[in-house]
Amino acid sequence: MYGTVVGVLRGGTSGEHDISLKSGHAVVANLPRDKYTVKDIYIDKEGSWHERGKPSTPADILRSVDVVLSTLHGAYGESGELQRMLEQFSVPYVGADPLNSYFALHKVLSKEKAREVGIKTPKYMWVQMGSDVGKISYDIIRNLQQPVVLKPVTGGSSLGISMAGGYAQVHTALAKLLEESDVLVEERVWGTEATVGVVENFRDEKLYALPPIEIIPPQGDFFSYEAKYTGKSIERVPGYFSKEIQEELVHAARRMHEALGQRHYSRSDFIVTKKGIYFLELNSAVACGLTKESLFPKALASVGVQFPDFLSHIIDRAMIKSKPLFSHSEWQIA
Repeated sequence: MYGTVVGVLRGGTSGEHDISLKSGHAVVANLPRDKYTVKDIYIDKEGSWHERGKPSTPADILRSVDVVLSTLHGAYGESGELQRMLEQFSVPYVGADPLNSYFALHKVLSKEKAREVGIKTPKYMWVQMGSDVGKISYDIIRNLQQPVVLKPVTGGSSLGISMAGGYAQVHTALAKLLEESDVLVEERVWGTEATVGVVENFRDEKLYALPPIEIIPPQGDFFSYEAKYTGKSIERVPGYFSKEIQEELVHAARRMHEALGQRHYSRSDFIVTKKGIYFLELNSAVACGLTKESLFPKALASVGVQFPDFLSHIIDRAMIKSKPLFSHSEWQIA
């Protein structure tokens, strides 16, 4: 057994179970075996924990690891629930603390923080479960330019996202999404999609920014789940942006990382338009896909960072029990 024992969590109960498995596999395959002992921990769709194919308990597993790197995308893994458990067992882990994990996952609250720090975001409405769908649909038509984008407030991997224009389409899409969760409805902003990753305390920078990636979805599509994971989108690394736009994207990504109290690394999504850069959402460390098709590893490779070296860096940083790199005002949950 070598050095630090790293527990890699993958699978989980969310709709992103399969992507999580792929991300976790990439991590397990690339952790340097001369430095770490790796425990591949599988959480099934019912929430049961397994190690080496055998059912176990979180308590038994977590007592046997030195640090956790979770790839549990979606609810539970990103919401702060898992992070609270890890802190109860005093296990260091990669990523934001429970509170800031929740606010990064919550698309509306993260957009409100973007507005607070002076970063544009599309005009939006927050529709909560139990709302009058008919009335809210009329409000959406009256107050937001059509078409609109509808998203689960706490979803990921573009699952459940739809575009709709006009009362009938909006009503149908909204009613369906409200069966499962609160909904973010925002105006469709036309422009070029971009994403920027940042890594803390890397290459002698407090917050190192990876090159902005330009995303070109298939004609007539947005960066949907299918477009992300079937190779149909064009991803330019680095993107064909002017120097000025690149600097603005990097500044915004760093600003959102610190504003949302993230740790170790994150990736922020934007739309570049003629009127400026609009923030869409931030992917916390747990939310960042790490598959071969994922954007973060591609950005690392574009600047000559080997994936095993990146994993070593973030695990070593996680072992240093610390607060977020940047201080920010205390959140208040309404």
